[in-house]
Amino acid sequence: MTEATLDQALEHGLSEDEWKRILRVLNRTPNFTELGIFSVMWSEHCSYKSSRVHLRTLPTKAPWVIQGPGENAGVIDIGDGQAIVFKMESHNHPSYIEPYQGAATGVGGIMRDVFTMGARPIAMLNALRFGEPDHPKTQHLVSGVVAGIGGYGNCMGVPTVAGEVNFHRSYNGNILVNAMCVGLAHTDKIFKSAAEGAGNPVVYVGSKTGRDGIHGATMASAEFDDASEEKRPTVQVGDPFTEKLLLEACLELMATDAIIAIQDMGAAGLTSSSCEMADKGGSGIELDLDKVPCRETGMTAYEMMLSESQERMLMVLKPGREPEAERIFQKWELDFAVIGVTTDTKRLVLKHKGETVADIPVTALADEAPLYERPWEEPKHPASLGAAPAPKDVGDALIKLIGSPDLASRRWIYEQYDTTIMGNTVQRPGGDAAVIRIDGTNKGIALKCDVTPRYVEADPYVGAMQAVVETWRNITAVGATPLAITDNLNFGNPQRPEIMGQFVLAVRGIGDACRALDFPVVSGNVSLYNETNGQAILPTPTIGGVGLMADVSRHASVAFKAPSETILVIGQTKGHLGQSLYLREMHGREEGSPPPIDLKAERRNGEFVRSLIAAGHTTAVHDISDGGLLVAVAEMALAGNIGAELHLPAEATPHAFLFGEDQARYVLTVSSTMADRIVAEAAKEQVPALKVGATGGAAIVVAGSQIPLSRLQDAYEGWLPKLMDAA
Repeated sequence: MTEATLDQALEHGLSEDEWKRILRVLNRTPNFTELGIFSVMWSEHCSYKSSRVHLRTLPTKAPWVIQGPGENAGVIDIGDGQAIVFKMESHNHPSYIEPYQGAATGVGGIMRDVFTMGARPIAMLNALRFGEPDHPKTQHLVSGVVAGIGGYGNCMGVPTVAGEVNFHRSYNGNILVNAMCVGLAHTDKIFKSAAEGAGNPVVYVGSKTGRDGIHGATMASAEFDDASEEKRPTVQVGDPFTEKLLLEACLELMATDAIIAIQDMGAAGLTSSSCEMADKGGSGIELDLDKVPCRETGMTAYEMMLSESQERMLMVLKPGREPEAERIFQKWELDFAVIGVTTDTKRLVLKHKGETVADIPVTALADEAPLYERPWEEPKHPASLGAAPAPKDVGDALIKLIGSPDLASRRWIYEQYDTTIMGNTVQRPGGDAAVIRIDGTNKGIALKCDVTPRYVEADPYVGAMQAVVETWRNITAVGATPLAITDNLNFGNPQRPEIMGQFVLAVRGIGDACRALDFPVVSGNVSLYNETNGQAILPTPTIGGVGLMADVSRHASVAFKAPSETILVIGQTKGHLGQSLYLREMHGREEGSPPPIDLKAERRNGEFVRSLIAAGHTTAVHDISDGGLLVAVAEMALAGNIGAELHLPAEATPHAFLFGEDQARYVLTVSSTMADRIVAEAAKEQVPALKVGATGGAAIVVAGSQIPLSRLQDAYEGWLPKLMDAA
């Protein structure tokens, strides 16, 4: 076969040093197919070559962790022989180029990661970042991404139950689409990807292979530029109906003992799935590409190995079980083909049309891929914030904030998703966290994803810690015990020391917060090179958390339930306005340091709130985050259609007390007869607790302002539909 060249290697995204490394590994020049295989396996997307050294510092173990990072998804034990399987992944670049299919295939891919482990998906979440609302492409991108997420998830019959959406100019040329899937499995039926042993059949199942998605992994490992629209052919095309058939067929086969290993054909398709399975199993793999089911004629070995066609799986079966497996997949009208065999050579050998078209050591493609400790520098810390001016009217400020892009209702989005299919959704989008009942039981799980990118930009270490603690708080606020996280670390070009510095410090912040809260990282994804023409996104380390509650009937929600109840604030309010939405929306300033994090206070305050919820002492609970106390109270009032009157401490600076974004805080409502007792109990636990008002009426009354709920409702519910009507 024709030998590849350095110029071709550079075109494939490899560096000159990496080309030389390939020559040393092979002790010869690779052919074009082999070059393609190296290019995807050594891409940032597949090899994590800039991030692995730092990711290894994260805490990944706990008594309830069954499987940490390194498999298709993480697994935690929730008792009674049941396990939750979950992971988050990005589909950022494809979603910018082709928003519907980019988002849809992101949903399909993360579902496959979960059911590959033997779990039935029971919930989906997403975290989305778009550019400025008035940017010419924003409405088109929002519309396409939301439709793609809903189209795929709804067709699969899996509810989309939580998420977050934000807008910022840094995402104008590079949006973020992070999708999270959560599944339920039996603890004794967890499937992994290690292809151990020689002489076992390698089986291809699912859809046929086409030319869509070729170079998807390398595209995801490069910056955008003005020609990025031309990369549309590298975006995969999804079919949720085929995926539904694949899910059922896989779960049916998993009910037998025929499977040795199973791997989704995701990024880098047949290449990554075969290489990773062989590497993890300490074996080799030989494939006959003539047997790969193809939907297009004349496909080359290069195209077959690099295609990212969707809804495909690779399996290693026990010898002799092929007929049984084939019957199952034929019943579900899916392709089934024995395309190879495991070997003891520790090499990937590919044959096509009677020739050997690739022969590569497996370890060179996987564990021995390049690993870089890239130079990094500490980002400059922002100057401390001077005085933030008070608003002319607190009520007008609240109206502006509640109707701003970051705080306005996301109803227009989540009503396009099926949020209740399967019948186990206890708490739908709009609250602090989703709550899903475990079918046939009273127990449930709480799910949420969070990050505040403006905090991370200002201080990557503190901002990343805040993403973890806010996820932990949101899960706590519904009454669940937080157990573990997945993450999606979205950053710019790691070859720029200032960007690498953001990444390094963010990983440290995540690790420290997770250790302090017993909230280990069990899976995740790194998405780098999120920038266009040298303009990076805000650093966005999205955190997806899972918590457990023994009895879903004891869950808490944000809505005020009745008038004449006492409103309490748990946690200390100092009025921190640095990097606050108040500062940005009212004064056009993105300045100052993010609010400091006290991990001991987070844990102490959260555990106290959780104990109140478990005892049935609260009627509503909401964590305080973006927009501060007054925004949290307004959201609770709107959810329950009950107003409130607030009384500020005499020493408080009103706008700082009301809009400051101090952490480790919650708003609770309790019966007036319980309030003093709870304040006293909090004091014993060294938890700050303050009575700030009472529920009632049809307005929020505070600091000389009276804001009718009807006016708040118009601002809160009106912004996003108005934006999308302009599309």
